[in-house]
Amino acid sequence: MQDTPQVTPQVTPQVTPQVKELLKVFTGIHNRSELQAKLGLTDRKNFRINYLNPSIEMGLVSLTIPDKPTSHKQKYYLTEKGKAFN
Repeated sequence: MQDTPQVTPQVTPQVTPQVKELLKVFTGIHNRSELQAKLGLTDRKNFRINYLNPSIEMGLVSLTIPDKPTSHKQKYYLTEKGKAFN
C-alpha cells in the first residue's frame, strides 16, 4: 500500500480564454496588427504576453519567418493543432 498520493501531471497545457479568442479570429495568414485589430486590442505588450506568445508556445500558432521572430514582416498562421481547436 502507498501512503503518498499519486500525482498525474497535466499532459495538455490549459488553453486560456485569450488564446481561444485569438484562434477564433484567424482566417489565414495575418500580421500582428491585423490580429490585434480583429480582437479590438490596442496594447501591443498585452497582446504579445497574453495572446500571441502562449499560442505559439502551445504549438497552436506558427510564424512565417521562424528564424526572425521580431521581423517587421512577420506573419502568423494556425498550425494543424490550432485548427483542431476551432
